[in-house]
Amino acid sequence: QVQFVESGGGLVQPGGSLRLSCVASGITFRSYSMRWYRQAPGKERELVASISSTGDSIIYAESVKGRFTISRDNPKNTVYLQMNSLKPDDTAVYYCNARRLPASNYWGQGTQVTVSS
Repeated sequence: QVQFVESGGGLVQPGGSLRLSCVASGITFRSYSMRWYRQAPGKERELVASISSTGDSIIYAESVKGRFTISRDNPKNTVYLQMNSLKPDDTAVYYCNARRLPASNYWGQGTQVTVSS
């Protein structure tokens, strides 16, 4: 059974930091590229960051470059998203996503991040 357990979300003040974690089970984690998406109320889900299976290729959305860092620990089946200098616009539900060609595509349940004073 494929399962993703996300954690680390919460309420933080503007300028603060959070670290999201996503632990995968039921898949060969090291063979999957991993992504973090987010979806704010009334908006479409958007890609925040992605990391290749080996960790040597990373992409960020322009809106989070220089503030967010994606990383992975393959022995621990875990992907992380370190979020610094958080802004109210970062408020959203954050989802982890695992993909492997040709057609494997799995989603976590989401974790709420709220940036507010």
